[in-house]
Amino acid sequence: METLKKEAIKIIAQLPETADIDDMMYELYVLDKVNKGREAVKYGKSISSEELKKEIQTW
Repeated sequence: METLKKEAIKIIAQLPETADIDDMMYELYVLDKVNKGREAVKYGKSISSEELKKEIQTW
């Protein structure tokens, strides 16, 4: 598995030369959210889509 720094550099390097700081920050934000989601699944801190549907119905 790549280190976070290597992942970030790889993502930024794939952006077009015209990318601005907002583009870079967005891509890093998405990377962070994906990594946190994977970690949550790994440690059983997520819910199934069926559980989510039931929860939404109570709103």
